[in-house]
Amino acid sequence: MEQCCEIKTDLPAHQRRVLHIVLWLNSLMFVAEFGSGVAAHSTALLADSVDMFGDAIVYGFSLYALARGTVWQARVALLKGLIMAAFGVGVVVEVIHKIVAGVVPSSEVMSIVGLVALAANAFCLILLSRHRGDDINMRSAWLCSRNDVIANASVLVAAGGVALSGSGWPDILVGLAIAVLFGNSAIGVIGDARRHLRPGRDRVRDGRRVDSAGRRAQSRRVRRQGHRRRGRIRGTGHGDLPEWPRLAAPSGRIEARR
Repeated sequence: MEQCCEIKTDLPAHQRRVLHIVLWLNSLMFVAEFGSGVAAHSTALLADSVDMFGDAIVYGFSLYALARGTVWQARVALLKGLIMAAFGVGVVVEVIHKIVAGVVPSSEVMSIVGLVALAANAFCLILLSRHRGDDINMRSAWLCSRNDVIANASVLVAAGGVALSGSGWPDILVGLAIAVLFGNSAIGVIGDARRHLRPGRDRVRDGRRVDSAGRRAQSRRVRRQGHRRRGRIRGTGHGDLPEWPRLAAPSGRIEARR
C-alpha cells in the first residue's frame, strides 16, 4: 500500500480535475464510513474509512503542496502517518471492546454503506482508468483507487458473513486485515519522514541543499585533494610521504689508526 499512493506535485490541468473529484469523493466517504462504523460497531467500516482517509491526504497533498520545500513535505507526511497510526489504534480498541462485550455489528448498515462506498470508488476507478496510461502519477492514483474497490468488496463480504453467522468475527477479521495494511503504510511513512527531519540532515550551502551523505562525500574529496597537493609539493606526485634522499657512501678508504 505504501507503494501505490506516491504522486508527484507537477500535474497537468486535466489530471488535476480528475484528482479533485477523487479527493472530494474520498473525503466524503471517509466521513460517511467512519461515522457509520462507529454507529454500527463495524471494524471493517472503520478500517476502510481510515484507508480512504490516507488516500484523501495523498491526493490533497499532491494538489496543494506545490511550492513547499522538502522539510515541509516531510512534516506533512509525518502528520499523515501519525493520524493513520492513531486511527489504527482506535480500530484495535474497537476490536477489543467488541470481543469483550460480544457486540455484533449491524450487517444492514455495513451492506448499505459498503455498497455506497463501492459505487463511489468504482466511479473514481473509471475516471482514473482513462488516464492511467498518461504517466506514473496517474497510474499510481489508479492503483490506490483499485485497492479501495477491493477493500470495499471485502467489507461487503464481512457484512454477508455477519448476516449468515450472526457473529462479529467476519467483521473483525476483515477489519484487522485492512488495518494491518494501512498500519504497515503508516509505519513506513513515519520512518521516512523522521529520516528527512533528522537534525542536521539537510543544510543549505551556496544556495544548494546538501544532505549528510553529500557532506561526507565532499569531505572525502577535500581530503584527497589536500593529499595530492602535499604530494606535489614534496615532489612525489602522490599523497604518500616522500622518500628521503640517501647519503652517498664515501669513495675513499678510511685507514685504520695505527
